Amino acid sequence: MKHFKENGAKIVFILAACISILAVALICIFLFANGIPGMTKIGVLKFLTGRVWKPGNNIYGIFPMILGSIYVTAGALVIGVPTGIITAVFISKFASVRIAKVMKQAVSLLAGIPSVVYGFYGLIVVVPLIRDIFGVSGTSMLSASIILGIMILPTIISISEPAFNAVPKPYYEGALALGATHERAVFRVILPAAKSGVTASVVLGVGRAIGEAMAVMMVAGNQARMPKGILQGIRTLTSNIVMEMGYAADLHREALIATAVVLFVFILIINMLFSVLKRRTRV
Repeated sequence: MKHFKENGAKIVFILAACISILAVALICIFLFANGIPGMTKIGVLKFLTGRVWKPGNNIYGIFPMILGSIYVTAGALVIGVPTGIITAVFISKFASVRIAKVMKQAVSLLAGIPSVVYGFYGLIVVVPLIRDIFGVSGTSMLSASIILGIMILPTIISISEPAFNAVPKPYYEGALALGATHERAVFRVILPAAKSGVTASVVLGVGRAIGEAMAVMMVAGNQARMPKGILQGIRTLTSNIVMEMGYAADLHREALIATAVVLFVFILIINMLFSVLKRRTRV
């Protein structure tokens, strides 16, 4: 009976693993089978470097959206990375047990908030604030960067904080023995020692930011043109797909799936970077 149960459990685990792998494989096949032909019809170079996106005239250039995604992600990192790392340091090395517990619960709650709620917050709070301060429309690259910067905080904090905790105690004690203060030991010894884990958190934060669609679409202005400034509207790759897929047909639809292929390649590169960093951390 025991042997039967063990074999049954083994089969269930293998089936679950196969389903997961099959789901990823099917998504890859769908994307590349439907996206590559469209990209080829348009012209790969023309599609990737074209500066005009006008589906009505059969012109499909996604370079403005590629730049939009990169700029918004970079802005989110500028806002989210320092805030997230400092928060993780505080939870790990400065906060009392009680405060650390409360902050961890708050971070978990932040991670569970739906994207549309972040977008709604941006639309009601951030966009009017930027409009009042700078005298512009408010829906802009800056608004999207601020919202994404908040959205990547849980990823950065939840991965960086265990990395700080994992640094061997002799590192900290050795720094104190040499006369360093608590603050100096944390920022000059613990932080550099945990750099692999911190870098991994940033890489995953990039993946989170570049793949976000709903919140960005609500605050970025969604203008399919070359980015002209931090206070001007932009469109990202994800927003482009979400906004037009509902009514797209023929080559337009294929161009949107090809856009998803480009996004998929970005995410693949980010995951590969994360795997490399994880391997280096183990070493």
